Amino acid sequence: MTHRCDVLVIGTGIAGLSYAVHAARFGSVAIVTKKEQAESNTNYAQGGVAAVMSQLDSFSMHVEDTLATGVGLSHRDAVETMVREGPDRLRDLIAIGAQFTYAGSQLDLGREGGHSTNRIVHAHDFTGREIERALLHAVTTNPRITIFENHVGLELITEHHVHGKRPDGPIHCWGAYVLNTEERRVDTFLARVVMLATGGLGQVYLHTTNPPIATGDGVAMACRAGATIGNMEFIQFHPTTLFNSGSPSFLISEAVRGFGAVLRAANGEEFMHQYDPRKELAPRDIVAYAIDTELKKRGDDHVLLDLRHLPADQVREKFPHIYNTCLEKYKLDITREPVPVVPAAHYSCGGVVTDIDGRTSIGGLFAAGEVSMTGVHGANRLASNSLLEALVFSDRACRVTAGLLQEKGDPLPDVGPWDDSGTLNSEEWILIAHNRREIQQIMWDYVGIVRSNLRLERALRRMELIREEVEDFYKRTRVTEGLIELRNLAQCATLVIRCAMLRKESRGLHVTTDYRGRNDGEYQRDTILP
Repeated sequence: MTHRCDVLVIGTGIAGLSYAVHAARFGSVAIVTKKEQAESNTNYAQGGVAAVMSQLDSFSMHVEDTLATGVGLSHRDAVETMVREGPDRLRDLIAIGAQFTYAGSQLDLGREGGHSTNRIVHAHDFTGREIERALLHAVTTNPRITIFENHVGLELITEHHVHGKRPDGPIHCWGAYVLNTEERRVDTFLARVVMLATGGLGQVYLHTTNPPIATGDGVAMACRAGATIGNMEFIQFHPTTLFNSGSPSFLISEAVRGFGAVLRAANGEEFMHQYDPRKELAPRDIVAYAIDTELKKRGDDHVLLDLRHLPADQVREKFPHIYNTCLEKYKLDITREPVPVVPAAHYSCGGVVTDIDGRTSIGGLFAAGEVSMTGVHGANRLASNSLLEALVFSDRACRVTAGLLQEKGDPLPDVGPWDDSGTLNSEEWILIAHNRREIQQIMWDYVGIVRSNLRLERALRRMELIREEVEDFYKRTRVTEGLIELRNLAQCATLVIRCAMLRKESRGLHVTTDYRGRNDGEYQRDTILP
């Protein structure tokens, strides 16, 4: 089946939904999403949106906090654009019904690691869920937007599918082949503009805060289509997820430390003062590294996050989701017992390279949110900048989209249906489960918080073998969601490893035992994979 629209959006996180709401003013919009429409990394975001909403704050303060956390790699123009346009984009959310937490008549602004003042706009400790609710209401009540649930992006449609070969010059995107998992068929979606908003790739790792759908589909599809990819070595590990809470790991928000919680070793000793004068309010890369170091040094399997000295009624009021989940699901009263925590893969600072208007290196293809690399985050993301980045750059992409749709462009090309001739249905799904687990274990063991040349070389050799096995299986087998995800995980894992091998220094989220310090002379630049 072929679907035609003006704009195709792949993904239903904050970037995809906010883009779709605005793009619908200029044309018809189709949104494809892997699962239910509300399942995304956005929905799991607890902390909030960082924005200058107080007279005690300033654009320059937010810019400098972001640049400092990015450890010399954040692009100043992108950061300034995000910070200056952020408050207006937040007001757009409020205008469509997002209900944030207030203190009297003013927004209740929280504080998180790396921020020099209180600037985190939140809806208690389930901000992402509230933003998703408001955006979904705006999307589902708009007659120009159609959502296709249980549809998995398979391949972007480029000259390769139109003319049968890759062009020597620029590449253009006209849509995507998408697996309809309920009907078990591959549909063709043709569009004048395509927005990749597929989120992150946390499922590359054994322990992650990301939902099962976060398999790096957008990065993998864009890479296969020929897009420029960058900074994939910078994977942010959230310092504090609940120990032994399953997959995805239950996240204990950064805001809890901002409220005054203290990190302790398993024997009760505080340790953050040894790593940074900001202690628990240091940026995430420093806190995660400190915890990882303490675990290795002491032989423990977790550290403790202690809230017992904080007023219990205020903890329950500010963090109702965390408090109730820990109490009801894990039988842990965080006001009476220290919380066992460990780091887990949380956010990818790299991705599909874009300009400050969301344009990728492929014509007609935009990217926004975690799938993109705008240059904002550099070597480490400042807490709560992710939702802000998604709002600002999806809005900027929409402005360019409006101009493209108003132009009288060439008609959409004739594209043949997905060709699965010669493939078979296979019952060997144990291969998919095994390979997925193997990828996650390799990445966790060798490409985690601390790396080395030996670990990366070993990881690459094993990952190349897995990729060969997966590609062989893919070519012979009718596609399924599990097979698509496995192929994308193998692709993204390889990209992370290759970028890590190219950066021969320690900077931000990339720490290697072979190169202990920063080397600004050679490596104060992005890692770009053409």
